[in-house]
Amino acid sequence: MKIGERFHGDVAVIKISGNLMSGPESGELHQAVKNVIEKGYLKVVIDLSEVKWMNSSGIGALMASYSSLAAKNGKIRLVGVTEKIESLLVVTRLIKTFDTFKMVEDALVGF
Repeated sequence: MKIGERFHGDVAVIKISGNLMSGPESGELHQAVKNVIEKGYLKVVIDLSEVKWMNSSGIGALMASYSSLAAKNGKIRLVGVTEKIESLLVVTRLIKTFDTFKMVEDALVGF
């Protein structure tokens, strides 16, 4: 798994490539979110367009990231959610927790 970050004004965009599974990958995502929070970014877009698969540990990393941001009155948005990942979000009922968008540009509007 690879994690990249870029910034658009006051919004941090974290892009993930590969699988978001158990082990270090899930911790790396949450750490990336905590790092941008430390830099002062409280609006975070997580780009999942290049994530091929995610398991319960990946869901846990998203929830931990959500909680870290919520504790600071921050917001998180997801983009590029594939059908497989969307089905996980629906089954876990987290689809109501996360705002999802097709593209990063869409998520940045009104953020």
